Amino acid sequence: MAAAKPKAHHRLLNLVMIPLDWLEERSGLVGATKYFLFRKVPRDTNWFHTLGSATLTAFIVQLVTGVVLAFYYKPSPDEAYASIQYITNELTLGWLVRGMHRWGASVFIILLFLHMGRVFLFGAYKYPRELNWLLGVGLLALAMLEGFTGYLLPWDQTAYWATVVGINLNATAPFLGPFISDFLRGGQDIGTETLSRFYSMHMLLIPGGLIGLIVLHLYLVIRLGVTSPPWSQEAAGDEREEVITAKRGLLEPRPRGDGGATADVKGRPEA
Repeated sequence: MAAAKPKAHHRLLNLVMIPLDWLEERSGLVGATKYFLFRKVPRDTNWFHTLGSATLTAFIVQLVTGVVLAFYYKPSPDEAYASIQYITNELTLGWLVRGMHRWGASVFIILLFLHMGRVFLFGAYKYPRELNWLLGVGLLALAMLEGFTGYLLPWDQTAYWATVVGINLNATAPFLGPFISDFLRGGQDIGTETLSRFYSMHMLLIPGGLIGLIVLHLYLVIRLGVTSPPWSQEAAGDEREEVITAKRGLLEPRPRGDGGATADVKGRPEA
C-alpha cells in the first residue's frame, strides 16, 4: 500500500506536467514565469518596494471595472447621464463597481506619485535604469490624461464645466494650443463629437498605451533587477569582476583573425 501511493502521486504529477511541458516547449512561458517569481532580489528589500506592485494592482482594478461599466454606459449626450444613473441605482452592485472605478482612479494616481517618489529617493533612476524612469514619466502623463478624459463621461454639470476649463487650459499652449483644443472638442463647442472622442481615448487609445508602457516597464525591471535602498551595505552600483569578449565593432576596429582575444572590464586585451 505504501508503494502504491507514491506511484499514484507520480502519475498525477506527470498528468499535470503534460500541458505545462507542452506550453513550455512551444512558448517558454513557464520558464519565464518561474524566473519572474523566483528571481533574486536584494536581501534588504522592504515595503517601499511594494508601491510598484500596488500601482499595478490599482491599474488592473481600473481595467476590470472599466470593462464592466462599458457594457452599460452609452456614450451619447442624450443617454450618458441616464446610463450612469442606471448603473449606480438599478444595476446589481453597480454602485460598487462605479465607486471602485471612480475612487480607484485617484488611488491609481496617488500610488503612481508615491512609487515615482520612492524611485527618486532611492536613486533608482540612475544608470542603467534611465530608460525605465522615462517610461514611468510617460505612464504618469498617460494616467493623468486618462483621468481627464474619463471626467467628462458622466455628462453632468460638474463634468461639463470641468472639461471646459481643461480644454481652455490646453488652448493656451504655445503654437499647438488651438489645434489641441479643436481636436479635443471635435468642433467649436463641447457636444456629441467631444463625448465620442473622449470615450474613444478613455476606453481604447490611452489604455492601450498604458498597457504597452507597463509591459516594457516590467521587462526592464526584471532585466535590470531591483535597486537596493540607499542604506544598503551592498551598493547596487558596485563594479563586478567579470570577463567579457572584446567586440569593439566599428568604433574600435581590430585586425581580422583576432576573434579569440578577450578583454577585462576596462577593455584592455588580456595577454
